[in-house]
Amino acid sequence: MRIEQVNAKALERVDYDRYLLAQAVAKRVNELLNGAKPLIDLPKKNMQLTEIATLEIAEGLIKVKES
Repeated sequence: MRIEQVNAKALERVDYDRYLLAQAVAKRVNELLNGAKPLIDLPKKNMQLTEIATLEIAEGLIKVKES
């Protein structure tokens, strides 16, 4: 899946709230930096952490809610 499609799907999961998506991606990237394992099988080597986090959200593996 292309990154544009992943981004569109992730935006749909957060009711098209770009700010909420950015917060969720940043939080997940921080978790990954601190040793959390990706929740997906990585489709390609050397994926950036932001791509991993966005893909996890797009696939519905991470639930995003407003705080």
